[in-house]
Amino acid sequence: MTTSLRSPKLQRLHDALSQMIHAMKPGDRMPSEPELARQLSVSRATLREAMRIFETQGLIHRRQGSGTFVSRPSMVIESGLEVLESIEKLANRIGLPVALGDLSVETRFGSEQELAALDLPSESQVISVKRVILAEGQPAAYLVDILPSDLLAAEEIKAGFSGSVLDLLLRRQDPALANSRCEISATTATSEIARAMAIQRGDVLLCFEAWLYSSLGKVVDYSFSYFLPGYFKFHVARQVG
Repeated sequence: MTTSLRSPKLQRLHDALSQMIHAMKPGDRMPSEPELARQLSVSRATLREAMRIFETQGLIHRRQGSGTFVSRPSMVIESGLEVLESIEKLANRIGLPVALGDLSVETRFGSEQELAALDLPSESQVISVKRVILAEGQPAAYLVDILPSDLLAAEEIKAGFSGSVLDLLLRRQDPALANSRCEISATTATSEIARAMAIQRGDVLLCFEAWLYSSLGKVVDYSFSYFLPGYFKFHVARQVG
């Protein structure tokens, strides 16, 4: 037997919002918050709390200064975490069109955190690759890769770069790659990420912080991947101990 933690009033609100969202098309703009609150006879605070549930499920997203939009994807990228693959490769497997959005490539001095992750001496330079990945024309992920500046040239990235540093390194086969360690957490969008992905600062994102190792055991890429809920579903296959 299962029980609901929602009160009857909140359950009715959730059901009404669910019906409204699923009756709309991806990209459609929902009524404004005050208008929705009047339609559904609830306070704006209660409405905002209910909307957050659908937002974390990736069914809607807010754009700064524009409103709330339905973002229900037609397909979901589902993957196990046992094998490291690029978003492009995972999307191509299910026929989901993805593309490179805004791209920023910068050579600069690394921060203390970045230099420690890459095991580089102080005042070393790194190359920073930041970009938005679009799925069906909508921002779906924000990726940040930090590499030693002598490993990859900015010109090499800008020439025909499709969005995946991993795929670029695999094509080069230099350095030879061995494995990756990844830490997964829920986080909130910073101002920089919110602007890049056209979402609200503080919106919930899934974050992968990863260290990519060469066959010699050296970290060659320190990265952060921020995923918008809705387009991605990750799982882990585990054995019973």
